[in-house]
Amino acid sequence: MTPDRRRLAELTGDLSAAGGVRLVTLADGAERGIRALEFRTGSGLAFDVLVDRCMDIGHAEHGGRAFGWRSPTGFRHPGLHENADEDGLSWLRSFSGLTVTAGLDHTLFGGDVPAGTYRYPPRTSVRHGLHGRAGNLPARLTGYGERWDGERCVLWAEGEVRQAAVFAENLRLVRRIEADLWGEEIRLVDTVTNAGFEPTPHMYLYHINLGWPLLDEGARFEAAIRETLWQSDSVAEQRADHLVFPGPAPGFVEQVYEHALVPGDDGLHRVGVVNDRLGMRVSVEWPAREFPYFFEWLNLRSGNYAVGLEPSTHHVAGDAAAREDGSMIWLGPQESRTYHTTFRVGTT
Repeated sequence: MTPDRRRLAELTGDLSAAGGVRLVTLADGAERGIRALEFRTGSGLAFDVLVDRCMDIGHAEHGGRAFGWRSPTGFRHPGLHENADEDGLSWLRSFSGLTVTAGLDHTLFGGDVPAGTYRYPPRTSVRHGLHGRAGNLPARLTGYGERWDGERCVLWAEGEVRQAAVFAENLRLVRRIEADLWGEEIRLVDTVTNAGFEPTPHMYLYHINLGWPLLDEGARFEAAIRETLWQSDSVAEQRADHLVFPGPAPGFVEQVYEHALVPGDDGLHRVGVVNDRLGMRVSVEWPAREFPYFFEWLNLRSGNYAVGLEPSTHHVAGDAAAREDGSMIWLGPQESRTYHTTFRVGTT
């Protein structure tokens, strides 16, 4: 039984004995200089918020067992990021962690799209790289800490990410992350605002990446799938199971699926990965109206072993297709959209 607020104060002179949020700076290698907020809930759930990487969640564990994916890139400082290199694929050199935000005006694969809405004759088009710019932008940290609400203690952090250029987009992301003391869930609330005065395209996607030891041979993908709308050619070529995962394999080519999900009676989509051997489950839920589309990314390559759960505002066809078929979200001046996502870690 966890102590109440008064009893906790009697037992310790500092809340950090139970849990809390601590600001640190990473100091070595490609991560040097990144500010990180260390969350510990006291239940065994611990995770790091990378302030200088869009306030995405990097390392994440429960009971000492990791579930957030760690790639060979590490949590690379955004100052090292080459946005336009490698024909837009340089995003892959900074791709690691439980969450990597894609957006704010573009997701999925890159290319050139018209820039006429910005009314600047020298800028006839905008060239996007893979998954946009947001994931490699530092945040302005506006606050963090612990807040008591009666007997409930909320661990929280909030920051602002700005994606802007003169004669181009002026988009602002305000991100709030919360977890309860003794709790086993992470709550993410994002608000994206067009802070400018020209209609601006908006696309948004979370690359939620789960890795070993949660991901292992025999781990299961759970989702209420109505139908699979699209899959990459590699699915037919390799035929790796996307519901009960095999172990890692050298040379594996990513398999990607767009699944149409059935929302619950409460209007929420829910997906998750279960490892029965560990007795561990990690699930994610979000309002279907906010992220109506969902992708499953299966990356079983040796040394890069991961599965990605990807709520999205748009179909897999991407930016140019969304403009052509009318599904692109155009944010008017000062217009906002808000997204709510909850991660839960538990036992099977």
